[in-house]
Amino acid sequence: MQEDRFLSGAQKPEDIRLDDTLRPQRLADYPGQDRVKEELSIYIAAAKQRGDALDHVLLYGPPGLGKTTLAQIIAHELGVNFRVTSGPAITHPGDLAAILTQLAERDVLFVDEIHRMNRLIEETLYPAMEDFALDIILGKGPSARTLRLDLPKFTLIGATTRYGALTSPLRDRFGVVSQLQFYSVEHLTDILVRAARILKVDLAPDGAEEIARRSRGTPRIANRLLKRLRDFAQVKANGHITREVADAGLRMMEVDPLGLDKVDHKVLLAIIQMYGGGPVGLDTLAAATSEESETIEDVYEPYLMQMGFLQRTPRGRIATRAAYDYLGLPFAEHPDGNPNGGQGRLF
Repeated sequence: MQEDRFLSGAQKPEDIRLDDTLRPQRLADYPGQDRVKEELSIYIAAAKQRGDALDHVLLYGPPGLGKTTLAQIIAHELGVNFRVTSGPAITHPGDLAAILTQLAERDVLFVDEIHRMNRLIEETLYPAMEDFALDIILGKGPSARTLRLDLPKFTLIGATTRYGALTSPLRDRFGVVSQLQFYSVEHLTDILVRAARILKVDLAPDGAEEIARRSRGTPRIANRLLKRLRDFAQVKANGHITREVADAGLRMMEVDPLGLDKVDHKVLLAIIQMYGGGPVGLDTLAAATSEESETIEDVYEPYLMQMGFLQRTPRGRIATRAAYDYLGLPFAEHPDGNPNGGQGRLF
């Protein structure tokens, strides 16, 4: 199986190779996401038995849960080429045409951040997904004509962190839609043990569990923390990562016992101390914390909501009683239902 990539300049080739070594190559080795794996295994087996392309697949969920890895596994299980691009990278219909015409029969095309695809590109993609054909307009004005190019049957795998940002026509063209969930501590521990074996890190079982508990249910964060703790243990603990070493290293990195980092604390404290517990709008919260709105919404809010520290309401974000208790701050219930009064109502 061959694999083509469009690499960003921010990521060195050796970093890509290291990440690839940590990625499982088969569904059987992919931890967690049992329901998604069971469904995909059936669809992949059926497509292989028919000798046909797998239906188009949409994977969605918070960042770092393994959407790219799962797409690679699908291509590997199908035994076909795997080609990678992203929504923002396709800026012209000609770019899309160049990618699609290079595909072979039953190949997998992975489009990351598909919700950021230009609407004109998206409309060009519709006939390619449905009819495996590409309509190209030649010329301009009255002399313009349309040329239809036949494409081989291929599988488009789209990945997004913002399912609601996809247009309905695009969503409806995916035959398989799978949501990836946050991982349990047990599954993250398995991921860390495997990664430690590949990276040749001396990781004790209790150390792996401690890292897993603070990884926000996300494999990407678990692997990142493991790499940084490898450095910490090499200098401070003869390379051996126990629970105590992991705790010391994570405290140095400002990762608390529940996996909240300084940005999580900044978001919660801004809602509580600056806006009386909320509700507060997303853009206002972003300005108050000097973070991007999309970063707060896609990266931090999902975990804070899962932990029960944050609520989304039509009027804005609200910090819950659990957030006050965890941060050791006094909580006062007010008649309008907002802790400490919030921003209040206009009428």
